[in-house]
This record gives sequence, C-alpha cells and structure tokens, in this order.
Amino acid sequence: MRIGKITRLPAAALVFGLVLAMAAIQPVPALAQTDAPAAGDPAPPAPGAAPPASSDTDSKPPPGVPNDSSAVTLDLKARRVAYASASAEWADGFKTVMGEIAKVNAAIKKAGLAPAGHPFALFLATDDKSFQFEAMVPLDGSPEVKDLSDGIKIGESPAGKAIKFLHRGSYDDIDSTYDLITAFLDEKGLESQNRFIEEYLTDTAEPDDANLEADIYVFIK
Repeated sequence: MRIGKITRLPAAALVFGLVLAMAAIQPVPALAQTDAPAAGDPAPPAPGAAPPASSDTDSKPPPGVPNDSSAVTLDLKARRVAYASASAEWADGFKTVMGEIAKVNAAIKKAGLAPAGHPFALFLATDDKSFQFEAMVPLDGSPEVKDLSDGIKIGESPAGKAIKFLHRGSYDDIDSTYDLITAFLDEKGLESQNRFIEEYLTDTAEPDDANLEADIYVFIK
C-alpha cells in the first residue's frame, strides 16, 4: 500500500479494483439486434413514438465515482482540534478509528469543551497490514489547554491544497472509491502527498452500514 497514489490495497487487489473501476465508468456496448424479437419480448415502439424514459440507474453514475463535477479542489484551512494518535490493522480499521473518535469525544466532554463539526481521521502512513492515523474532532473556539484526559491532545488539523471526493455506501466498499480516485489522479497527472483525510458525515460504527456518508480529502503536491 502507498499513500502517494492513494493505493490502500496490495498490487494484485489494486489491478482487480481498477478493472472493476474501468467497468464502472465505461459505457456498456449495445447488444446486437436480431431481425425479429424473441418470443415473449416486448414489441418495438411504433414509428414516431417517444422513447421510454430512462430510469435513475441509467442516467446517473454510481455514487462516489470521481469526475470533474464531483471532485472539488479547495484550500483547506487549519482548524483547532482534539486528537488521538493510533494505529490499526486493516481488518478492524473502521471500528478502531471510530473507537478513537469516541475517546476524543469523551475527553472533550469531560473537559467541558464543545465539538464543532464532523469527526475525521488523518491517515499518515499505510502498509499491507496496517496504518497510522490521527482521530480528530474540531473544537468550538480556541481553548488554551494543550492536553486532555486519556492522552488526548489539542492541536491543529492540516491545511493545504486538496481535492474532495465523495464516498456514499458502506466502509467495506470504500477501497473501490480509492481505486477510482487513483485512476482520476493518474488521468489528471496529479500526485498526492503522503496524507489524506476521511470526514465521517454520518454517525455509525458498523463498516457494513450502507447509509455511511464520508468525504475524502486528498492533499495534492
């Protein structure tokens, strides 16, 4: 795994993921038509008749597919945050991240402070088995204290030029979004820094929750 190109899977899995990604974004060729419809097939439309309306599935790309309209380039500003540094194995990655965020929120409440936005994770390094990250929760105001209970610290979130991508669906499927992000960056000739952020917009601790919404910020060199 390498953060430079946002790859989160071993090479063989990445190739498979990119094949799926290309299949997701390439149009499907039309099936060859025969001279006569098969028995039981619907009759062809009469000449001059309006074509049938396309369904939402036909007209919309799959959620999370990065493209020029969904990928937003912006300058992230530093924010005052409470954070915890940790590491995790990929198999339990999401639950570990959510657990660290829960610790940060508990320390914030114990100190009489208030959160001011969605929690997020800053990913710092990855390999085939594990990753290092910081679980961050933005704070209301600018508290002067430097440390909270249980080893939770107060500092600033990273700032700089980044591209925001969308992930909508379970965390178990987020690697597919990262494969598409990798393909998008390659197409645009862009290279990421060794860090990216996942901001969690929904409150869930289950990696298979299909209602998960997360924004992914990729810092660009």
